[in-house]
Amino acid sequence: MTRDPVPATAALTGPALHEAKRVMRNEVIAARDALTPAQHRSASQAIAARIAALPSFAAAHCILLTLPFRSEWDTRPLIAAAQASGKVVALPRVDGDTRMLDLHAVRDVARDTAPGYRGIHEPAIGLPRVERADIDWVLVPGVAFDVAGRRLGYGGGYYDRLLALLSPRAPRVAGAFDLQVVAAAPAAPHDLIVDVIATETRLFTIPR
Repeated sequence: MTRDPVPATAALTGPALHEAKRVMRNEVIAARDALTPAQHRSASQAIAARIAALPSFAAAHCILLTLPFRSEWDTRPLIAAAQASGKVVALPRVDGDTRMLDLHAVRDVARDTAPGYRGIHEPAIGLPRVERADIDWVLVPGVAFDVAGRRLGYGGGYYDRLLALLSPRAPRVAGAFDLQVVAAAPAAPHDLIVDVIATETRLFTIPR
């Protein structure tokens, strides 16, 4: 599976693209924050179930998942499903010196993780490292996505740098609330895209 860069949504570059990303990021996060606890819990469960039912998830052996940051959907049921099926679950840890993500195998989320970079729960530094080449399935976090697979992240570039180093054969799957799927996510020509977007009500498969 090969991936080409995504064409810019509206030929935005430089400060205009940066501003468009900032505005959309703030709007979507505000809408996500406004979900009630019941809405958040129900939608998170539906997203996790939709992803767990994917054939690519069932076939994967060593997967990269994430823990939720602030009002992101709750990925912990998906982590539990992966571990119950015998998969190796890797979680990312920020290396502040290199501005890269290190990957560590986690067996017990409550025991093996603690708040780290920006308050995000990360695996303990002493846990076994997982080689990037061993990852065969990736859950990609983000603020907003569109049906062309474009992704708007938080602006740090950590996942852009990481995804470029993972196997191009590893499916890139995003989970998101319906409200995070937008008409067009601002993107630069070099921005990478995801293969699948799963929401609480829909599944988008981006054709290659």
